[in-house]
This record gives sequence, C-alpha cells and structure tokens, in this order.
Amino acid sequence: MPELPEVAAVAAALHDKTQGRVIAEGHLVSFAALKTFRIGLDALAGLEVGSVTRHGKFIDLDAQGVHLIFHLARAGWVQWHDEAPAVPARRGKSGLALRIVLDDGSGFSLTEAGTQKGLAVHVVEDPAEVPGIAALGPDPLAEEFTAADFRAVLAKAGRSQVKGVLRDQKILAGIGNAYSDEILHAAKLSPFKPANSLSDEEADALFGHVREVLSGAVDAAVGTPIAELKDAKRAGMRVHGRTGEECEVCGATIAEVSFADSSLQYCPGCQTGGKPLADRRMSRLLK
Repeated sequence: MPELPEVAAVAAALHDKTQGRVIAEGHLVSFAALKTFRIGLDALAGLEVGSVTRHGKFIDLDAQGVHLIFHLARAGWVQWHDEAPAVPARRGKSGLALRIVLDDGSGFSLTEAGTQKGLAVHVVEDPAEVPGIAALGPDPLAEEFTAADFRAVLAKAGRSQVKGVLRDQKILAGIGNAYSDEILHAAKLSPFKPANSLSDEEADALFGHVREVLSGAVDAAVGTPIAELKDAKRAGMRVHGRTGEECEVCGATIAEVSFADSSLQYCPGCQTGGKPLADRRMSRLLK
C-alpha cells in the first residue's frame, strides 16, 4: 500500500507534469471507484491544473477549484503516459480504473490489481467533502505538529498498542503498515507497547524517529520515477518485508506476526529484548 512518502512522491511528480496543462478528457472505467456524484468527471474537461498535493494518503489534483481526489488503497497505482493510449480506455488485465488525458496528449491512469477493490475517486469543490480527508488526524511532518502534540496523541490513545496508533489515519495521517514497522524498529520499541506507557523521554524519541524515518523516505522517493517507486520503497526497508533476514543493526533474525489480512515485522534483538512475539492475542510482552 502506498504510504505518505510514496504518495508525496507521486503528487510531486504529477504536479510537475500537469501544472499549467489543461484537462482534455477523463475516462472512468471502474464506475465503482467513483464515490461522488454531485459533480461529474466531465466537469474537469477544459480546466487548467493548478497544483497536485496530498492529504495523508490522498492525492489532490486541483483544476481551477474542482478537485480530482483519489486514494490508491491497498493495490492501486498511478501510471504516467508521455503519450496517452489512443485506444478507448477499458478495463482489462491492467486493472484500469480511470484515465486522465491532457491537452498535449500526455496523461495518467489509475490502476488497481487484485480482486479486492478499494481505490476511491472523488470529484469535489472542497477536499473536506471527502469523508476520509475530513476525518484525518494531524500530518506527522507538518511544521506545526510538535513533540508536545505527539505526546498528547499517545496519552489520548490510552492502552492502544503503539503500532496501531501510528497507522490509524484518524490519529496520524499517512503512516501505514510498512513505515510503522520501520519507525518502531528505529525507536527500538515493541509494536505491542501501550501508547500511554511511554515516558515523556520515550515519546519524544519516538516523535523524532517518526519525523526522521518519514522525511528520509520522502527525500529518497521524491524525484524517483513513478514506475520505480514500489521497488525503491522495498529496497529501503530495514525490517518490513524482511522476515528471516539478519537485522543490519544487531544481527538478530527479523521476525513476523501474522494477522488475518496483514503482518508486521520486527527485530527481537532491537525491539523486544530477544523475546519473540507470538501473536496479538497471546503476547504479554509490553516493553
């Protein structure tokens, strides 16, 4: 799933490629992906793109006050076309959901792999009309979000596990499964540790790692071609997706906890005092 760094990189790339261009047409292929109906997709035709930004994991293309907003969900992605395909846009093995064509013949497509469809497209006049954006917590990279604010977030979360707090979009915007693993590894914290059990010093250190891991990943991602971002993300992970490999920090074997539809990875040597985490229900390891 694309997270804050990859979404920031895609938004930056689309901004550079589309700013000042006029939208010629849009082709909606997956009608289930469109979540708004008050303003039709055809309202974008003839409008000049002013900016492409992000809200958490949402990408927002602003064309003269009409916003095309999309969330890539678990398996969605963006494909850029220097020359948009001339053949009619239709769903096929590519999982095409939407194609936008610009006045110079370039454009981009939104695709989604797999059978579980979560990609969502919105056409609105105000980003706050999108429920997911309206419900977002603070952006952890925002200048105005401070260590004190972060401590308050952890305190309010109570005994919720810190892994879940980091990836809950209503608490913090943009962090998902992969980067929460990376942040907790850098902070040397168990993913099961209760949020409100961290001391002020531990909370401030975790805040620093949140900023450091995310900003480092953004710096590495922005400027990388969209088609290479997924591989670049995987290559940059130190624990996530590396079950059975050696931790480059302490040499322990990276372990995994599996859930119904996801898994987390952690280093027992760095994060849990060498003790394995059996699963979310059985583990009593909180430190």
